[in-house]
Amino acid sequence: MKRNTGKRLVNYALLFKKQIIIALLLLAVSVATELTGPFIAKTMIDKHILGIEFSWYETSGTEDAVQYNNNYYKRSDHFEPGEEKGKEVRILQVGREYYFIGGPVSFDGERKVADDRLTITKGGRSKGYEAVKLTNDQLLAFYKPQISPLLILIAIYFGLLLIASIFQYGQRYLLQSSANRVIQKMRNDVFAQIQRLPINYFDNLPAGKVVSRITNDTEAIRELYVTVLATFFTSIIYMAGIFIALFLLDVKLAAITLLILPILVVWIIFYRKYASKYNHIIRSRLSDINGMVNESIQGMPIIQAFRRQKETEKEFEELNEDYFAHQNKMLNLNSLTSHNLVNILRNVSFVTLIWYFGGASLGVGSVVSLGVLYAFVDYLNRLFQPVTNMVNQLANLEQALVSADRVFELMDEAGEDVAEGNIPRYKGNVSFEKVWFAYKEGEYVLKDINFEAKHGETVALVGHTGSGKSSIMNLLFRFYDIKEGNILIDGKDIRDTPKQLLRKHMGIVLQDPFLYTGTIATNVSLNDPSISRETVEKALRDVGAEKLLKNLPNGFDEPVIEKGSTLSSGQRQLISFARALAFNPSILILDEATSNIDTETEAVIQEALDVLKKGRTTFIIAHRLSTIKNADTILVLHRGEIVEHGDHDTLMQKKGRYYQMYQLQQGKEVSKAV
Repeated sequence: MKRNTGKRLVNYALLFKKQIIIALLLLAVSVATELTGPFIAKTMIDKHILGIEFSWYETSGTEDAVQYNNNYYKRSDHFEPGEEKGKEVRILQVGREYYFIGGPVSFDGERKVADDRLTITKGGRSKGYEAVKLTNDQLLAFYKPQISPLLILIAIYFGLLLIASIFQYGQRYLLQSSANRVIQKMRNDVFAQIQRLPINYFDNLPAGKVVSRITNDTEAIRELYVTVLATFFTSIIYMAGIFIALFLLDVKLAAITLLILPILVVWIIFYRKYASKYNHIIRSRLSDINGMVNESIQGMPIIQAFRRQKETEKEFEELNEDYFAHQNKMLNLNSLTSHNLVNILRNVSFVTLIWYFGGASLGVGSVVSLGVLYAFVDYLNRLFQPVTNMVNQLANLEQALVSADRVFELMDEAGEDVAEGNIPRYKGNVSFEKVWFAYKEGEYVLKDINFEAKHGETVALVGHTGSGKSSIMNLLFRFYDIKEGNILIDGKDIRDTPKQLLRKHMGIVLQDPFLYTGTIATNVSLNDPSISRETVEKALRDVGAEKLLKNLPNGFDEPVIEKGSTLSSGQRQLISFARALAFNPSILILDEATSNIDTETEAVIQEALDVLKKGRTTFIIAHRLSTIKNADTILVLHRGEIVEHGDHDTLMQKKGRYYQMYQLQQGKEVSKAV
């Protein structure tokens, strides 16, 4: 199995081994008490019901004795050692009637009664005895000494069933609560792993597929622990107890029933061979479906605007049809290898039992008692219940193993542990030295980048789409690592600092700010305990958010639903500015922060920008060149290279690429105004 999936699942279970061991001990007690039942039933049948045919003797005492024709008789097994026995008599059953024989019986065999004479025939021998038919009252008198022991055994039987039920509840509760704990731990680990993964991992994996692994796949694994393993544990212990009981009853036949075990093993191997292939495809398609649903929901405005509903629905139907087809293949496999084969095994076992106990051995005088036969049939019936339970869980077992394989594949991705601790606040001196970078091997998007930004300066990056502006910021944040060259902050290579600590004194405002479900205030603080409510409110006021948010019913405590869809783009952007200000970074990146803002709101945001930039090294990525005229340095990028640099006036005097871009934008704005 890939990635030692089975071993790793066991290691997760061992985290709660104390609970599991206690549960298994409770299970063993439960099974032992439950399986005692047929032995008690065997005793009741052989000793207390059919025991009336044991030898009876005349006795002088009355304890456990039965009065018949002015004499007292006691059954042979009720005499104390050394107690004197009188004349032997017998009570034999013929059909539904019972007869009193006034002496011993030489041998037993086929019985017939005619004219008050009972004849026993066996082989070539035959012998007759004088017989008196017992009335119902007389028969009840002979059974009376057995009523009290029978009632005691019945009470013990039901008492054991009650104990078994209590222990069964205890073991099931402990096993399932342990299983839920295991899955809780696994989900936490998977989610923590996602926090450790680099940004480029998510470039190639849709969000829906990641969500599927955290939810659907871990839920399938939960079934493994809660249902599958619990069923297998219970069934194995139950079967072990039944086999012990069978060997106590009849060694030869019990040995024959052991053939069920290798058949079951071969069965499981055969099933897994085909089920593994189908389940891998099924889980993959389910992941694809989740990914497509997630993508469709997020892109619904585009789908509806361009009337792509039918095409999208068709794509989904094709995916769903493939999922359905493989589910049907699994259904056929499960139908073939579940109840049908169990029933075949059950029928073969009962045929073997009838053959073994058949013929003469089932006749009167058999060496096997009716109680033993009853117990054997009872245990054999019980034996196939755990077999059925195990077979029925094979589908869930395979699904869980495939899901576990997918989850561990995610957990095995190279990541970086979240670093704890603090580092001194940066001064904010940033320098790029001969930096080369490619998202794909050999396809460089940044080539020999060199520049320096000093503390408190504002550096703007401009250029056409794809020129490398955002890539520079991605490298500064270490969302990706450079291929060649060095990036220094205050003279120290950023690769020498853990990523999480590196970003501690850095902030970013994106073109499309992301807001979380909560309130405006919690979106500013991100629930960081080090950021007080006063800091949050001051940050919102300082960036001018109060002007745009004052009309909201709950002010800064206004609920924010997913992505802040109920707020305007200007409101969302101001909240993200306040967030950056509240965390007080020494290095600030503004990535197209004003590109989606209307002219009126832009004036408010420009004021907010001035507040944000004070005392910080600020990088601005901008398409609207009018917003970066006051930058200390403007870097003009083209196809991954810095082709011009300087302040606005210097670049305008050069009349190069920046001049052309600026004039083009100014011309467009003028024509729009006209």
